Amino acid sequence: MKIKKFEFNMFPVNCYVLWDETLEAVVIDAGCFYEEEKQMLKNYIISKGLKVKHLLNTHLHLDHIFGNRFMWQEFGLKAEAGQQDEFWIAQAPAQSRMFGFKFDEEPVELGKYLCDGDVISFGNTQLEVIHVPGHSPGSMVFYSKEDNCLFTGDVLFQGSIGRADLAGGNFDELREHICSRLFILPPETTVYPGHGDSTTIGIEKVENPFFR
Repeated sequence: MKIKKFEFNMFPVNCYVLWDETLEAVVIDAGCFYEEEKQMLKNYIISKGLKVKHLLNTHLHLDHIFGNRFMWQEFGLKAEAGQQDEFWIAQAPAQSRMFGFKFDEEPVELGKYLCDGDVISFGNTQLEVIHVPGHSPGSMVFYSKEDNCLFTGDVLFQGSIGRADLAGGNFDELREHICSRLFILPPETTVYPGHGDSTTIGIEKVENPFFR
C-alpha cells in the first residue's frame, strides 16, 4: 500500500490518500479548507490515475470534514464515519464561529455508518475499523494489518492523545480504549495521526506521558 500525506493549514490537519497496485484508493480526513488545498488534493488523485472508492472520516470534528462537500461534488463520494459523531455535522457552522471564522457550506449527510469490526476494501487492500471513543463518541481508527500501520485521527498522537473536553468526549474512556484497543497491536505498528508527525505503538507505550 502506498501512502501520501497532505497537511492542510486551517488548523492544520493531516489528510491521507492510500492506494495499491490496482490504483483503487481511499481518502482519510479530507480537511482541505482553502481552494488551493482542494485543488491540490484533486490534482494529485487525477495525476496518479487513482479511483477513489471511499472517503473516510476518523471523526466528524470541524477540521476533519472541511473537504467532504468538495469530495462529493468532484468524486461523488459521501463520507463514511461513526454514527455516534453525526451530530457534529449540523454543528459545524456554529463550531466554526467559535473559532472565529465562517464555514457555512450546506452539510453533506454521511453515506455510510462505520462500526467496530467493519472491513473497508479497496483493490487488494483491507482496513479494519476500530472504535476508540473518548476524543469524540464516534472516533474510528483504521488499521492495516498487512501494511502494519494505523490511522488514528485525533485519538493518539506522537507524545500525546486527543482532547476530551468537547461534546461527547471522555478522558478516562479515551485512555482506557487506547490501552485496550491500540496498545495490543504489534509495537512496530506505524501510527499516522490526524495532526503532527507519525510514531509507533511501541514508542507511545513507553514514552507517551499520558500512560506513565
